Amino acid sequence: MKTCPFSVLLSLYDREQPAWLSACLDSLCAQSVQPQEIVIVLDGAIPSALHHILASYQAKLPLQIIALNEHVGLGNALNIGLSHCQYEWVLRMDTDDICAPDRFARQWDYIQTHPDVALFSGQIAEFSIDPDQTTSVRQVPLTDPEIRQYAQWRNPINHMAVAYRKSVIQSVGGYQHHQWMEDYNLWLRVLAAGYQVANLAEILVYARAGHAMHARRRGLQYCSSEWQLLRLKHRLNSQPLLPALTCFMLRGFSRLLPTGLLGTLYHHLRENR
Repeated sequence: MKTCPFSVLLSLYDREQPAWLSACLDSLCAQSVQPQEIVIVLDGAIPSALHHILASYQAKLPLQIIALNEHVGLGNALNIGLSHCQYEWVLRMDTDDICAPDRFARQWDYIQTHPDVALFSGQIAEFSIDPDQTTSVRQVPLTDPEIRQYAQWRNPINHMAVAYRKSVIQSVGGYQHHQWMEDYNLWLRVLAAGYQVANLAEILVYARAGHAMHARRRGLQYCSSEWQLLRLKHRLNSQPLLPALTCFMLRGFSRLLPTGLLGTLYHHLRENR
């Protein structure tokens, strides 16, 4: 099995399901190309069941566990984890998702043949229970110009499938507090700094989704995050004011829809990028 000089970065907190963490780590064991290290940040205390699962994979995977004394949130946990990554290229994923068997091989090949790219992800397939029965595909555009245009309206990079240069992420200030949108915030700053980005056409990750996910993506707090996004776009000069306001109103209105209707809207957007 081939091992290559890149890191994988995950954040784990106490609400993760043990079976989901096991499935995630199994998908890492199945990769045809292996990383030199897998950095897992424990975002506060986690239950013994999750500790036991991590211990059972210590001999199978190059795990580096970073335990935090208290819960600091995803963005802060990833910044801490990033500081512990030893390699320039870092691949992200979430602890309840499943990597396609060739994910690391595809991304490492792309890194070798595209030295100017600073950040890229791929497509993700969403599922509720069985990853073999996907419900939708979260499609993102492939080329730098397409991504820049798309970023004005929607998140152009799939966070759980992203690969990025550590130095680039740190140069733009790393993850910053932006409730539920730390990744979108970060991509906008990377784009504004002029770095080249891309996406692969292949599905790289199978992501858990469903009613609970859509319930989290609505409400007045999410509208507040949309307003913060508008202000960021204005500060970065990444979108003219009138289109940015239109985008805010459309996205903000969608956050007030009933959960079932919001889920239908998301499914429609996934299938009609």
